[in-house]
Amino acid sequence: MNFTTRDGKTIEIRSCQGFDELDDCVRLQIETWGYADGDVIPRRVFVVGQYIGGQAIGAFDGRRMIGFAMALPAVHGSPVQPYLHSHMLAVDPAYRNYGVGYQLKHFQRVEALERGFGLMEWTFDPLEIKNAFLNIHKLGAIVRRYTPNFYGVSSSRLQGGLPTDRLHAEWYLDSNRVRAILEGRQLGLPEVVATITVPYQVAAWKASEELAGQAAELQQQNRRQFQEAFARGLAVAGYRRDTQGNGIFELVQFEHLRHSHL
Repeated sequence: MNFTTRDGKTIEIRSCQGFDELDDCVRLQIETWGYADGDVIPRRVFVVGQYIGGQAIGAFDGRRMIGFAMALPAVHGSPVQPYLHSHMLAVDPAYRNYGVGYQLKHFQRVEALERGFGLMEWTFDPLEIKNAFLNIHKLGAIVRRYTPNFYGVSSSRLQGGLPTDRLHAEWYLDSNRVRAILEGRQLGLPEVVATITVPYQVAAWKASEELAGQAAELQQQNRRQFQEAFARGLAVAGYRRDTQGNGIFELVQFEHLRHSHL
């Protein structure tokens, strides 16, 4: 699959082939998150992941890999339900805001549907506004779970020394909701009964030793709000940015969402 960026670059999206391309996935991890050795997923895990039915998908500008997505097959529930857990998505900093991440997710979805998967899940940092906007507003994922410090201590510079709190995205690949959003059609939300806000300054707070306390306080405050909301049967189904750039999660009753969207 190819797509053209706004400045005319043609980017190819396809499954990774051979050790060299999987080595590029390792390289991009380090360039994106600044991981120390203990946090980097080695090539052998990508090899095994592809072998057991997962995904290692690359975005290429010519022969250079400029992004990748990696997913592993998983199961949960009783009776057991198979799904794909999308563990990583990274884009070369020089290619940010070109839609590469969106196109990687789109390819993941198509490939997963072709193999009979109906669900993909992944985790993301609730304090990362751009990621939340992509996951919820542009892709149509919903969220019903929050795990404090999911990965433990991280060497990623993007984490800012905070606990690795994560929301769990649920992407129902062939649902009414996802099809409508990807096709650009309007699909009205059930009544929004709660909102949770992430101030636009949070990235600067996380990057500053002097302001790190404000980021930690926000994380704890939003953690409580998410956990209380999910305990009440709410789900994140909308996300918007206001005129200042603050990120706003919109929560609805999951049962109302399930009947109309999923």
